[in-house]
Amino acid sequence: MMRATSSLSVAVVLSLVSVAANANLQLVTEAEMRASVAAPSLVARAVPEKDAPRIEIIAPDLHGIVSSPTRVQLKFIATAPAAPRLDTFRALYGAFRIDITNRLLEYAKLTPEGVVLDSANLPSGSHRIFLEIQDSAGRVGTQVLSFTVQ
Repeated sequence: MMRATSSLSVAVVLSLVSVAANANLQLVTEAEMRASVAAPSLVARAVPEKDAPRIEIIAPDLHGIVSSPTRVQLKFIATAPAAPRLDTFRALYGAFRIDITNRLLEYAKLTPEGVVLDSANLPSGSHRIFLEIQDSAGRVGTQVLSFTVQ
């Protein structure tokens, strides 16, 4: 049992070293992307909470071709007098909603105005990122970022 734990610890350390050595963030791995694409698509429609904060997608431009690396820019819009609570921001990837918040925020700038990540590496294929943030009144705003990297 101890040997398995040591191997796991070494793998985690090597993974962290690999990420730290990379100048551009690998936002999701190819394996995560393939697993998400292969999963059945379940769509739940919910009525947005009145006056919940909104997340506007500034970049990437979803009307054009998205290439990797790509810029990710989000704008938070809260209903006054409430303000976005930055500690509640979450980015969940794909059908399995893998929490990639820490990966994103390790390289991104998070402010009350939004999120800016200059260069995120993504494998070619379809991607869906579920975004959410809560405001100081406790309302939760969500947005789905769907795009295909060519």
